Amino acid sequence: MQQTSLMPDVAPPAPTSIAGGAAEFIVNNRDLLKELSGLQRVVPRKSTVPILVNIHMQATGNALFLTASDVDLSLRTACPAKVKKEGRFTIPAHKLHDYVRLLEDGDVTMRLLDNHWVQIRSGRSHTKMVGMAPENFPNLPLFPAASAIKLDARAVRSLIAHTLFAVSVEESQYILNGALLLLKPEGITMVSTDGHRMAVAEHIKPQSTKDARILVPQKALAELSSLLNSSSVEQIQFAQDNTTLYFAVGSRLLTSRQIMGRFPNYEAVLPRNHPHKAVVSRQELLIALQRVAQFSDEKSNCVRVRLAKNEFKLTSSDAATGESEDVLQTNYAGDQKTVAFNSQYLLEFLRAVDCDSVRLEFKDADSASELRPEENTDTACSYRYIVMPLKM
Repeated sequence: MQQTSLMPDVAPPAPTSIAGGAAEFIVNNRDLLKELSGLQRVVPRKSTVPILVNIHMQATGNALFLTASDVDLSLRTACPAKVKKEGRFTIPAHKLHDYVRLLEDGDVTMRLLDNHWVQIRSGRSHTKMVGMAPENFPNLPLFPAASAIKLDARAVRSLIAHTLFAVSVEESQYILNGALLLLKPEGITMVSTDGHRMAVAEHIKPQSTKDARILVPQKALAELSSLLNSSSVEQIQFAQDNTTLYFAVGSRLLTSRQIMGRFPNYEAVLPRNHPHKAVVSRQELLIALQRVAQFSDEKSNCVRVRLAKNEFKLTSSDAATGESEDVLQTNYAGDQKTVAFNSQYLLEFLRAVDCDSVRLEFKDADSASELRPEENTDTACSYRYIVMPLKM
């Protein structure tokens, strides 16, 4: 089989020039662990730049500000602290997280020692960790609050959930390694494609913004989704400059390097007037597809969909594992048709939507097919998922 193609609240500050030789503060270990857990996703386990496996910690005022970065992506956050001496240092992120996670509930005292060592005391536990000079940590930009706009958090969360899985992971497809975010006064649209399938999600709700087209990297989308899923904020703040994207989610600030380039004209490939349509239960199709897909060819993941009167049949076969078929009820009343798909593309769509039934629309076995929720409980949202079939 061959796959055919298809065209905040106040954000924490950036690290400052506070001297690195005096830091000492007390913080609750549960508060600290909560922030460290979120930062783990940004910090690389290994890096050719040693400082990047560290977390930057800055004690000032009545707060501890924490920053993680892999240069392309950074996350700044904060937690309450009793600051005895203002200062900053860096410390291995994953090692600190694993250690704090094992401490009993209570206060943790951290103090910077000579040669960038950091002393950590909690109850009867006493540890010293080797850090690095904070001056070597990447110099991160400040949040441009004056130009920031507010976006509906629930809408952004939904848009990412419906498009993230269709972002290309092929490094050669640089422009497609993220999603297109379209901001308009009438609403927000997000589009992703890997060249074989495309997801288009829209949230129609008037907002105070000018037209803008932004390419958001896949890693930034994934991290933004995690931040939104762990937050109860109703709005986020978004801003951009010539090179950087900023997303303020409550007291957390995510920054990401932009993808520079022009996203394909997705509207030109959206199918129109499909003659064949079939509606089927989403849950029944999800379960049946998971069963049948186990016997598809490992390279193509091919599953054939055969439509006949009131019948939606799934079939697969592989010389090494066997063959399988499942039959579902549908409202299809046309002539018998067969279309082959990459089963993983269909499964990802079915897991992303929350509805009772889905609709498959298509022209023939060689043209782009479309999947969408049959019923729409949120009239402000629309979703289209375009999939190119496999050549049989």
